[in-house]
Amino acid sequence: MHIALLSGGDGWHVRDLQRAGAELGHDTEVVDFRGISAQVGCSSPPSAFDAVLVRTMPPGSLEQVVFRMDLLHAWQAQGVRVLNPPRALETCVDKYLALVRLSAAGMLVPPTIVCQNADEGLAAFEKLGRDVVIKPLFGSEGRGMVRVSDGELAWRTMRAIERTQAILYVQRFIRHPGWDLRVFVSRGRVLASMRRIANGDWRTNVAQGATAEPWPLTSELESLALLASEAVGTIVAGIDLLRGPDGEWYVIEVNAVPGWKALAPVTGIDVAAEMIRTVTTL
Repeated sequence: MHIALLSGGDGWHVRDLQRAGAELGHDTEVVDFRGISAQVGCSSPPSAFDAVLVRTMPPGSLEQVVFRMDLLHAWQAQGVRVLNPPRALETCVDKYLALVRLSAAGMLVPPTIVCQNADEGLAAFEKLGRDVVIKPLFGSEGRGMVRVSDGELAWRTMRAIERTQAILYVQRFIRHPGWDLRVFVSRGRVLASMRRIANGDWRTNVAQGATAEPWPLTSELESLALLASEAVGTIVAGIDLLRGPDGEWYVIEVNAVPGWKALAPVTGIDVAAEMIRTVTTL
């Protein structure tokens, strides 16, 4: 099977997928998301790929991102296997929409206010208890997040974001024990899970210096992770679970383009091979 690895380069994950694809007898081709084009009404040939595995969504303008998603939909309509499905990618790349779906499905999520100007952002800061995390609406690996508990810093941060015409995504900071769980879900089952322990920071992302260790899940947490994946329509996903101060479990995020650079060596699971098997059997 000829598989396109849609990415913004040939980083570690892409190379791991190439390795797994070759071992499983499939032909993989790295395709830069920023270079794809399309034709309509001019005898355009069908897609050269049997399957498309989305490895990343590079930054771009609104038009560029919308076009890339449109092309995934078009490929899917032609019968090309696309992982994750375009609708799931659209949901998960937008933190607000994903949070709405998770909350509607009955899961506990951090209290969040999303607004479009600094005055409303400052009101959200007060309403959420003056200890908040401000996140980019689109983002990953903890980049661009800032924890704010000072009124003056809140004012400066909100005004700066407002000037860029970005959305203000303001979330109550959940006091946690210094670690969270990353659960890798594939095809309606938990493939692997690990605990991520912060390294002197409130963020638990491995990309931000956290360390990882294998962590077995209770049946309750397995069910929570599977429900989260189902709520946003993913086939494979990285689910982030955070334990609150009273022992309650929050679903923080569902990543539809999950990484496994820390997860694979910690758990001994060949995640890349699972991704290849999954996209070829959709």
